[in-house]
Formats: sequence, C-alpha cells, structure tokens
Amino acid sequence: MDRIGYADRRPYAVPGSLADLAGPVSGVVRLPAALAWTGRVEYDLDVDADRIVFYERVLVEAPDVEAVTALLDEAVLRDSWRRLFLPAAVRRAWEQRFTDLASAA
Repeated sequence: MDRIGYADRRPYAVPGSLADLAGPVSGVVRLPAALAWTGRVEYDLDVDADRIVFYERVLVEAPDVEAVTALLDEAVLRDSWRRLFLPAAVRRAWEQRFTDLASAA
C-alpha cells in the first residue's frame, strides 16, 4: 500500500516563469525568519555547499511565489538543479512547470 505523506500533499510555491527569479547570485544572504526553522539564517552563495542548502531550503519552505522570486536566481537554479536534494513532490512540481529542468537533472 502506497502511503501519501505530508510532503506529497502540501502546496509548493512555483513561479509562472523562471525569468521571474530575481534573487542574489553571490555574497552572504539572510534567509527570512519564516524559512530559517533550523536556526541558521546566513548562507554564502559563493560557497557551493551553502548555495545548495540555501536553494533546497527556499524551494521546500517558501510560503509563496514572492519569496521564491526574491531569493532565487534562474541561472544559479539551473546550474544547481541536478545537485539539489529535494522531496519528490517539490522536484515534480518544478519539473512539470519547467520541463527543461527535468532534462538537466
């Protein structure tokens, strides 16, 4: 019997276009308090591991499209996509909207 968990039922914020992503591409960024449930709020986008964790956190936890578009960048997302560890429902939602991401994975 297949069990459907919370991650499969919850809505994820996916913008209408990747071109809408206007977030920073480098430097130290602060994660909004609503997304920083682990307690960590600063990430250095110039450090690969930090950038990956930051993108994972935003993609999974962003409460709305505005948060996603303000925090993520299209080129950085495309470059990082295949290395992101995401719940299947998140990856599916983004790859259904942006089919070219699926081919990059």
